[in-house]
Amino acid sequence: MATRMRLPSILATAATLAVLAASLSWASGSPEATFVKKTISSHKIVIFSKSYCPYCKKAKGVFKELNQTPHVVELDQRIMTRELKKMVGPVFAEDGQNIQDAMSEIAGRRTVPQVFIDGKHIDTVEAYQSGELAKLLGIASEQKDDL
Repeated sequence: MATRMRLPSILATAATLAVLAASLSWASGSPEATFVKKTISSHKIVIFSKSYCPYCKKAKGVFKELNQTPHVVELDQRIMTRELKKMVGPVFAEDGQNIQDAMSEIAGRRTVPQVFIDGKHIDTVEAYQSGELAKLLGIASEQKDDL
């Protein structure tokens, strides 16, 4: 009888350890960090965003205003890849949160939006208003203060 009562406790402990091991593996060599780095290096303009975030909408609006088409990664709309599911099991339903954790290591913060131009991390609205964004994109500056 004592063995039967310990089994659920052992299973719960094993599940907890599996989750902890998976969360500890999100280091700079994680699949998410690799994805972030590869995405940044593969596109001139990259925005890591959440579709409902007003700040993300503002950042995307800046590029639309400048007739630029960024590569946008909507973190709230990503479904975990099969390869990643094999690695971490069915514990996680999406990898957007894990990508944000990797962002913290790469960009120094995990909040969105995270914007990169030619691999350089920028504050979009501030760079737009100062004219730095136009310089980075190699276009004529039409600064606007209403963003």
